[in-house]
Amino acid sequence: MSEHGWREFLGADGVDDWVVLHGGATAAFRAGSVGEAARLAAALAEVPGLEGSGALLTISDGRLTVRLSRDLWALEPPHVELARAVSALAREHGAVADRASVQEVQLAISAKPNAVDVDFWRAVLGYVPMADDNAVDPLGHGSTIWMQELGVAKPLLHAMHVDVSVAREQAEARLGAALAAGGRIVDQSDDPGHWTLADRAGNRVCITAWPDGWTRVPRDR
Repeated sequence: MSEHGWREFLGADGVDDWVVLHGGATAAFRAGSVGEAARLAAALAEVPGLEGSGALLTISDGRLTVRLSRDLWALEPPHVELARAVSALAREHGAVADRASVQEVQLAISAKPNAVDVDFWRAVLGYVPMADDNAVDPLGHGSTIWMQELGVAKPLLHAMHVDVSVAREQAEARLGAALAAGGRIVDQSDDPGHWTLADRAGNRVCITAWPDGWTRVPRDR
């Protein structure tokens, strides 16, 4: 797998409702009620190709969130047509896409190569593997855990940090809110795709517009 699939998705027409997060393409649709969101979900279940695709549908109060895959690297050309079909059906049901509400929170656990312990985290959380270096909630509710392997010569400054993946047009607003709440920027060498911040105690969090607004080429996986 490589970045080709998600790049193709980002460049496609008719997918403006969708945000490409660390975990794949996601869209949130505002409906009038839980009932309307449920009826939309039932209609989407009949979309050709959705059944068995690994898509995740989540209903909350007057909102339906659709995630086409559980992993960014699993995005393939057929997902473009699937996204278009989902958006078209949502419009027929009067649901409105809300890119501003789409986000994903991940926990990155840093370790030297000989200390990477993803099996422990899968076991203790009851998670399952989606890729060799991560663990995901089988129900899709909890944050994804992924292992950040550090080079032998790189000092381990912090063992864990949180990643917040948002729509490209929302990243700077989220950054501004975090700074206004007392955060400080630790690293902005990759902006506007990525900022590393810290709270007053030094705990770190990354706000990232990548991959939705990618500014660099990631390594293949």
